[in-house]
Amino acid sequence: MSVPQPGLADLDPVIHAPKRLAIMAVLSNSTSSDFAFLRGHLEVSESDLSKQMSALEAAGYVTVSKLGRGRGGVTTYRITRSGAAAYRRHRAALRALLGD
Repeated sequence: MSVPQPGLADLDPVIHAPKRLAIMAVLSNSTSSDFAFLRGHLEVSESDLSKQMSALEAAGYVTVSKLGRGRGGVTTYRITRSGAAAYRRHRAALRALLGD
């Protein structure tokens, strides 16, 4: 019995967007990352990053922690188990499609 290879059906439309894919790559290799680090690393605006993080949070792929308020507040993101699993499936599908 052969194991089915990942394919188009395994590409996750939430993760597939380039900025969200980059975010998931960062979060999959860290215990957590804060908003300022992600914004600087991805070179995106605050509003753009907020929009991307909202999509990932709505999908259940990241959790958000907020400490403090206003300018001194820190927002931290962490990948969830389901987010990590979705990211692994998405990577495997990309590799299979690209022949990697």
